[in-house]
Amino acid sequence: MNPVTKANPPARLRRDGLSDLPATVRTPAYERSDLAPGIVHIGLGNFHRAHQAWYIHQMMQQGLAYEWAIIGAGVRNYDAVMRERLLEQDCLTTLIELDPKGISAEVIGPMVDYLPIEDTNAALIRKMSDPSIRIVSLTVTEGGYFLDANTGAFDTDHEDIRHDARNPDQPRTAFGAIVAALKQRRANGLRPFTALSCDNLQGNGRILRDCIVGLARMSDPDLAKWIDEHGTFPNSMVDCIVPATTDQVVSQSLALGIDDRAPVSHENFRQWVIEDDFCAGRPPLEQVGVTLTHDVHSYEIMKLRILNGGHQLLANVGEILSVPTISDCMLDSDILAFFEKVQAEEILPHVHAVPGTTEEEYLELVKKRFSNSAVHDTTRRVAFDGSSRHPVFLLPSLRDAVVSGSSIHGLALAEAFWCRMCTGIREDGSEIAPNDPHWEDLQKTALASKADPELWLNQRQYYGTSNISKQFSEAFTAWMTTIWQSGSRGAIAEYVTLAWQSH
Repeated sequence: MNPVTKANPPARLRRDGLSDLPATVRTPAYERSDLAPGIVHIGLGNFHRAHQAWYIHQMMQQGLAYEWAIIGAGVRNYDAVMRERLLEQDCLTTLIELDPKGISAEVIGPMVDYLPIEDTNAALIRKMSDPSIRIVSLTVTEGGYFLDANTGAFDTDHEDIRHDARNPDQPRTAFGAIVAALKQRRANGLRPFTALSCDNLQGNGRILRDCIVGLARMSDPDLAKWIDEHGTFPNSMVDCIVPATTDQVVSQSLALGIDDRAPVSHENFRQWVIEDDFCAGRPPLEQVGVTLTHDVHSYEIMKLRILNGGHQLLANVGEILSVPTISDCMLDSDILAFFEKVQAEEILPHVHAVPGTTEEEYLELVKKRFSNSAVHDTTRRVAFDGSSRHPVFLLPSLRDAVVSGSSIHGLALAEAFWCRMCTGIREDGSEIAPNDPHWEDLQKTALASKADPELWLNQRQYYGTSNISKQFSEAFTAWMTTIWQSGSRGAIAEYVTLAWQSH
């Protein structure tokens, strides 16, 4: 490899410039002109490119799945920035693998276009109506599914959902666009596509089905019945730690000899488990290590509770204590002690083994991954949108613990740390910038909860109206008092000295 110097500057990433990249950079072995689209992906961010797109790329590297190229799509105005960047480089992406032994890069090319961002989603509907599209996948975040906090059911009263029901041909949501496209396919005598959620929700396929069928039912009950009978919505579990793209990631890309406007870094681990239920065919995913199964549930619970829940254990208190990254949290003896005790006593007892891995083995893998210092994953990124993440990642463990009568002290402390973080001030006095779609309301409630902790738990949109016990309320209140009087480290010290409990 020629060193990156003024004489050998980084090569601009583009389709006709792949041969200019350093020899150490892995590039597509396939001709991208031979690819044909078969997938539309909505919500095309870093995670999709480092995970699902990578798996499609690996199949293409083997001479497979050429008819399963990806077309990117978005339904929010901010998606336009990513669209512009990717189109300028022919939808190629640099993936930087952050291995503790050293970083490496590869360029992947399974994405062939990015649809215009439009208020009416006309281009998106038109493309999903095309018979060549057989899978529509989504990463729209845990909070993007319009679920009622108390029941978990599809929220038909949401303003955007009511708009799409009244204006089914000009929807503003991804779900409305999917319904409109399925309506057009039925009118054209086509079968539905498979709708594949890739978000961190337990039973994400079932949830997506409820959203699509529920929205269709509001304007066209016959269409809803057709979708429910003929469409498929596989459950899936996705896993790869993908930090936000920072100036450091861009600099890494340049140092590797690649001038990429939107590079993606990721850890050296991936997992994808999918329910094998595709109504319009699928690529040979099993050829590149994807687990196809009819029992995704156990994999989901293990990952969502141990890894995603573990992220929240670390990130909230890490923000309060000005610990910048997840790997730094793992080096902090107090935070690590808190993390390990909650996991062992209050999360693992409610998780079951999956084929080839026990819950204890999975926790050790997670600890190793979180400790990867090459992955500069900030506590701020991981703590983002706690209003969506806590109900999905931590509260299910809490409810199981309440039912079983086992310890809830650590989970109550985790919720107290979330409340304390949402005051917007770290313990060193520095400001925590707004970090949640509902930050203003959360901060107001968190500040008021200093005098009356019950105010925090009265946010029924997060805690619901059932399965929050008196025991939890009392523990939360006690921890809030301890945090304000003795600080977060004082609260952790008190917690880790509690007698070990089992259910």
